[in-house]
Amino acid sequence: MKKGSDGDGFFLTFAAMFKKLRQKWKVSGPRLALILCTFAIGGSLTGYVARKLMPFLSIDQKGIWVLVYIVLVTLIWPLAVLLISIPFGQFRFFSSYLQKIGRRMGLGRKHLTNDSESVRLKNIAIFASGAGSNAQKIIQYFNNNLQKTANRVALIVSNNSAAGIVDIAQKEGIPLLILEKERFLNGDGHLPELKSAGIDFIVLAGFLWKVPVSLIRAYPGAIINIHPALLPHYGGKGMYGRFVHEAVLANNEKESGITIHYVDELYDHGSIIQQFKCPVLPADTATSLAERVQALEHAHYAPVIESVIK
Repeated sequence: MKKGSDGDGFFLTFAAMFKKLRQKWKVSGPRLALILCTFAIGGSLTGYVARKLMPFLSIDQKGIWVLVYIVLVTLIWPLAVLLISIPFGQFRFFSSYLQKIGRRMGLGRKHLTNDSESVRLKNIAIFASGAGSNAQKIIQYFNNNLQKTANRVALIVSNNSAAGIVDIAQKEGIPLLILEKERFLNGDGHLPELKSAGIDFIVLAGFLWKVPVSLIRAYPGAIINIHPALLPHYGGKGMYGRFVHEAVLANNEKESGITIHYVDELYDHGSIIQQFKCPVLPADTATSLAERVQALEHAHYAPVIESVIK
């Protein structure tokens, strides 16, 4: 009985540790398993390479040998885990993880060299509630232009744990934050998590909750939204998705488009940054108009985000 109790205790301890890591890194169970495998294999590879290199250094004194071995392991380990993370599909996670370690060691926030100047990397959080097609385009844009823009998507935030944006976050290896409604709307707005992730700028991409005042005050002039119509028309509470396009068609409008604007305390009310238009065709349905408007979103949102951050 005692052995069984000890075994149960070990299992419960391991399960609790596994759960704690999932919550800390905001990843699924299978993905956490891949991360832990990367840690284990990367550590083994680090020790193997370090032992193979030591004979070439011809160090006889034991104390110096140990010191040099520790230095080698410290230098090799980041490269080893990054290498192993590629086939496991966890490169983004470990790239972000190593950057955080560097900051904790006093190496400062990551900088990029651009035109011989040191430019601090800006961290973007994307808030989304649905499939996340806009978010995917934004992620791709900044991944492809990292050296030029010095911006990256560092956090995905959603109010819906079953939304497609969650799958995108996991696929791209980007940390995910699922919001608690009461805390977000009437509490601290999850501001501690945003600050912990080093977020500089917030992008709403199909996010259906109203942004609380606490967040707007914490990020003045650093929260923007995209709306699938030409504001100030067809905006406000309840005006999202097909409801917007149906209203545009019902009023026989000749054109529609997108509005990119700053976020304030009211729905779809902040100062307009830029608008892009498309025609409304006689045979349009809400679906066909939505497709044309979405094409504008995918083409223009990310470049406008870049220009606003600059």
